[in-house]
Amino acid sequence: MPAFPSPVRVAVVGAGGIARISHLPALAAAGDAVEVVAVCDVDSARANELAESHGIPGRHTDVADMLARESPDLVVVATPPVAHREAVIAGLDAGAWVWCEKPPTLSLAEYDEITTHEKDGGPYASYVFQHRFGSAARRLREHIADGELGAPLVAVCNTLWYRGHDYFEVPWRGKWETEGGGPTMGHGIHQMDLLLSLLGDWHEVHAVAATLGRRVETEDVSFAIVRFASGAVGSIVNSVLSPRETSYLRFDFGDATVEVEHLYGYDNSHWRWTPAPHVTDQDRIAGWAPAENTGSSHRAQLATLLTAMSAGERPPVSGADGRRVMELITAMYQSAITGRPVTRAELDETNPFYHSLNGGDLPTALSRLQHQESSHA
Repeated sequence: MPAFPSPVRVAVVGAGGIARISHLPALAAAGDAVEVVAVCDVDSARANELAESHGIPGRHTDVADMLARESPDLVVVATPPVAHREAVIAGLDAGAWVWCEKPPTLSLAEYDEITTHEKDGGPYASYVFQHRFGSAARRLREHIADGELGAPLVAVCNTLWYRGHDYFEVPWRGKWETEGGGPTMGHGIHQMDLLLSLLGDWHEVHAVAATLGRRVETEDVSFAIVRFASGAVGSIVNSVLSPRETSYLRFDFGDATVEVEHLYGYDNSHWRWTPAPHVTDQDRIAGWAPAENTGSSHRAQLATLLTAMSAGERPPVSGADGRRVMELITAMYQSAITGRPVTRAELDETNPFYHSLNGGDLPTALSRLQHQESSHA
């Protein structure tokens, strides 16, 4: 039996650019399956403007009041990261499922706190990592699960983007307290989640990070070497200093190399599969593309979320599945700030980085990341 009648009543918390550009078009594409009943933003003018432009009847400035008055089935959280925890918990406590923008939270402690407000069969909190849901990534995941490409051996995961000084003039950006971290947390997290969804659990990470060109508290570039539980090794680069922007992932298996290069989203045409020289049936790998061509998008992930809601099942990118990339990011910051490799097993409640991505010692974090900037001055 479906958990919800149709249409699913949706409320959007946060009336900024990501709601306008990504979430509302995805909700519109869902057609009669959803009804957007309200928008909530601390800025009443912004809430009213978004509601007017999209024909949304409810307009609110307080999340608790909105939840009480509108009784939504699904709450979309599209606020700055510092406001995620409070809005997600409020939605769950009101009995609504939640779909929250990345990064999920500012720490593993916050992430785990949210899970205590979930209930078996729902409501659940899920997070926006739309790159998992394109048809090409789904096909590759099937090949990996079936062992058809051989063992995973080497991976490359690059998020090389450019954000100028003006980007960081928004008050909450570039600060540990409100954004949680730099490009490791807020930009490369999409590609890293896709990497982990394909290659599975990681074991150890050794990272470096620095603040080289932007006036921020956090890093503006990071590098990492990751050892996976499977034995594969991978490199990760996250940057907001790269004028030629690209998002690039490469996977070398025993029998093939699989690559995708895009910027903010892909379809099947962005992927390339190359058979190893010893593979005799090269047509099998060359003809990898699925019949459907679904791009990575909020729309594709929303469809999966609505299916899970109807079944009363935990959706993808939720619970332990959504936590894995937060674990990797936490370990990357710990490694970069402490100067040593970090294992996944270390990330428990006794670890200061579990509670804050700078380890709770801001002066040391700033010194560790920014001393390289001063050396170039």
